[in-house]
Amino acid sequence: MITLTPTALTAVKRFVSTSADPVVGLRISVSGGGCAGLQYGMKLEAEQADDDVLMDFDGLTVLVDPFSAPMLDGTTIDFVDSLNGSGFKFENPQAQKSCACGQSFAA
Repeated sequence: MITLTPTALTAVKRFVSTSADPVVGLRISVSGGGCAGLQYGMKLEAEQADDDVLMDFDGLTVLVDPFSAPMLDGTTIDFVDSLNGSGFKFENPQAQKSCACGQSFAA
């Protein structure tokens, strides 16, 4: 379903290890918004929902809600660190178009 590159996995594990609050996993979601109509969301989650799709990446649990799961199918998430800034980059084959920032898309 989702692929995390080694760089993205390292970045997320770093965020989890420095979190002051308990973390059960990383939630990846899609919601309405952004300049292309849908936007990606990522946050450290303290609890999982009963209907979450769970994925394990070398001990890191990724949680995806049932609404977001089909729109994220085949997505690769990378972490880019450059002179222009750092952040997560989504490559989603479900996206018919995306905006210049790479954080929103249309399906």
